[in-house]
Amino acid sequence: MKHGTLTTDNHAALWHGRFKEGPDAAAVEFETSIYVDERMAEDDIKGSLAHAKMLGAQGIISKAECDKIIKGLNSILKDLQSGKLAIDYSAEDIHSFIEATLTDRIGEPGKKIHTGRSRNDQIALDERLYLKRVIPELQAKIVKLIDVLSDIASKHTKTLMPGFTHMQHAQPVTLAQHMCAWAWSLVRDCERLSDAIKRIDYSPLGSGALAGSGLPLNREMVAKELGFKGVTQNSLDSVSDRDYCIEFTSCFSMLQMHLSRFSEEIVLWATTEFGFVDLSEKWSTGSSIMPQKKNPDFAELIRGRTGKVYGQLTSLLTMMKGLPLSYDRDMQEDKEPLFNAFDTVSSCLTVFTYMLESAKWNTKVMEEGCEGGYLNATDVADYLVRKGMPFRTAHGVSAKAVRIAIDNGVKLEDLCMEEFKMCSELIDEDIYDFITPRACVEVRKTTGGPSSEKVKQQITQLKKFVKNCAPKSTEKK
Repeated sequence: MKHGTLTTDNHAALWHGRFKEGPDAAAVEFETSIYVDERMAEDDIKGSLAHAKMLGAQGIISKAECDKIIKGLNSILKDLQSGKLAIDYSAEDIHSFIEATLTDRIGEPGKKIHTGRSRNDQIALDERLYLKRVIPELQAKIVKLIDVLSDIASKHTKTLMPGFTHMQHAQPVTLAQHMCAWAWSLVRDCERLSDAIKRIDYSPLGSGALAGSGLPLNREMVAKELGFKGVTQNSLDSVSDRDYCIEFTSCFSMLQMHLSRFSEEIVLWATTEFGFVDLSEKWSTGSSIMPQKKNPDFAELIRGRTGKVYGQLTSLLTMMKGLPLSYDRDMQEDKEPLFNAFDTVSSCLTVFTYMLESAKWNTKVMEEGCEGGYLNATDVADYLVRKGMPFRTAHGVSAKAVRIAIDNGVKLEDLCMEEFKMCSELIDEDIYDFITPRACVEVRKTTGGPSSEKVKQQITQLKKFVKNCAPKSTEKK
């Protein structure tokens, strides 16, 4: 949309009639929200079209007036989309701009579009329409990342790597298992957004400023026209509810948290010390002073921007915590944190997906990482459990074997049989078959475990989710 200015009298503030004096220029600048809410122009027009049709159907305005309003609104939408019409940033908000532009184009009938509604229920409608429109686009990005993770996993079901707890070597897993773990967290993120959409699928329009309308409005007709499941049930609640802003921003925060945690691993894995992943040069940067550097800056930026999303959630919660019913002007400040959080997580999803999709995995280094750190200690205990020893006793036997290995500077699997026998007479030569990294992984066949059989089941489930349970992505590379 291009910048421009409209100067007709129709562009006075919608509420100016009660005042003898116009607002001070500084006051106008302070209160205007059009720079923030202009992104809802399409949604505002869509709501106004449904409202106009209802006014006409109810006989509140004439058919001729209804037809003029609909034609005028459609022309505004078309011109905004093409760039022929520029947003007038001197308007107080997007509602004022569209209504004034409509009146400029069709005259007196344009002044009837606001019949039976308030900007209080209008903005509540616009925000719901906007979220219903853009959240599926965000979900499509999540699904794309899940698909990429599943693709990586399908190629690495037998790629061994150390698993960690407390950032210490714990037990051997596979790269596929690790990718699936992150994919499942994203599945939950996608499902949370779907759940949140259910709670905004009710139209607040017709609630007026707070007490509904004395005119014979048909709220249900408007809701059906706009594709809502129904209407909100209390006019006071309808205009003062911003739960959905908080809920969606909370969903964004958790999604961003998952991206940040994954980015932290990418940063670690890209170090010389780990060497698990080699990021594409397209998704790395260098140093202005150290020529050799290849920095994981995009992962670091994603991690860094997480604080911004958390801040937007805190802003919304703080804004709402002391507001009485019903509408208070504080609530004008709901849009900027909501939109900023959405924009941040959306861009981070796109960048993270491309960064991960182009990465190369150093499988040899990963597998070598399973050779140290005594990752197979639990399997020594499990071996003894299979021979009838209580696990707590077996845990102590395995710990003794680890102590011997540490004292001798060797791996657990390098202990000789005599050393194992010092720990327990139940240990035989077959123990060596049970404690290789590969054996440690493949024996774990419980649902969700790292064995190649069980990971392949996870990949199949994730691919099914991608195909059937989420919106199709319309994003173009």
